[in-house]
Amino acid sequence: MFRYGIEHEVALLRADGRFADFTDVAYTEVQSVVDGLPEDAADYPDLRVGDQGIKHKRWYVEGYERFDDGGELVRCDPKGLEIRTRIHDSVEDTVAALRADQHLLDAALADGDLRTCVVAFNPVRSDYAIEPPLNPWEEKHRQGSPEERTAHLHMLTYGPDLNLSGDEIADPVDLARKLTHYSPWLVPLSFSSPFRDGRPWGGLSARTHLRTGARPAALVFLASEVGHVPSDPSLTQVARLPAEIGRIEFKAFDACPDLDLYGELLSLLTGLALDDTLRNRRTTPDAAAHRHVAEVGLADDAVHAGTGALLDAASRALAGRPADLDRVESLRERWERRWCPALDLLACWEAGEPVVGLRRSRPSCDAGRARVGPREAGSAL
Repeated sequence: MFRYGIEHEVALLRADGRFADFTDVAYTEVQSVVDGLPEDAADYPDLRVGDQGIKHKRWYVEGYERFDDGGELVRCDPKGLEIRTRIHDSVEDTVAALRADQHLLDAALADGDLRTCVVAFNPVRSDYAIEPPLNPWEEKHRQGSPEERTAHLHMLTYGPDLNLSGDEIADPVDLARKLTHYSPWLVPLSFSSPFRDGRPWGGLSARTHLRTGARPAALVFLASEVGHVPSDPSLTQVARLPAEIGRIEFKAFDACPDLDLYGELLSLLTGLALDDTLRNRRTTPDAAAHRHVAEVGLADDAVHAGTGALLDAASRALAGRPADLDRVESLRERWERRWCPALDLLACWEAGEPVVGLRRSRPSCDAGRARVGPREAGSAL
């Protein structure tokens, strides 16, 4: 048996189509939407509330918290919203739960001035300034882990945590190291951040280009410090509630506009968890490899071949699991077309259509064509 969860970050638009971020939205405006969404006491064995109580429902305001000299919360700069599911025993139930909660969120926003959108990097700005500078208490707090130290980076990025756990995972730390090694050939299937500073930047995943290496690709939660692997960024962390023990979070995918793609990616991760043929491991992500694939994606023949090898390995390992195999075959169809969500976003831009708060002033005759070309990359295997 495997168990699954999804934590999905969404960005925000104003009703007139403008991108809405920490420069434009107050925490209270977004929190008022969350306040109107239902609370379910049955969520809490699976979901962490957090020290400040912000993460009190399946939906919460995602942002950067600021504290006074005594450690009391004084404000939260919002970047968007996160939707998270409970733990489910099937991929189908996990995706269905996420879709239902997305519908509830969109309905709650319908009468106001905010809307959700999915893009993996802030399309209008590339910097989040920590103003005022951190005070001594905050400086100490932000040095508590590599992830706290780099928490400001997430103010520009939007992505999922795809969560996987279960009795069939004999060694969660080994699986996290396996996924960390193969991450550069997994993430191109999800790329959805082709914009920076109001225009295409020339690649497909500004999120991957900025964060992976400084931030983890995979993280596993342990019952105690026993088995902890010291690393920067972290590979292991002590679980904060019993439901987290043994959980692997794959954190390197871009946010996906099509929620079905999350299901396909969860089935791919399941196959890689069951696979016993892929031998390479890494404790920390290969930042250079991630930057390279962020630029070229599946258009690069070597990257395409490496991703195909992972699909093959997962398919072999999923024999006897027809639903997972069907989802991996759907993912293979996307791979054969060398597709990722960023290509659809670029096609809208090139056609002069509004997309994630941007609009090209004049359509291009190259609408729908990716602005990347093949370059050499190393082998996934």
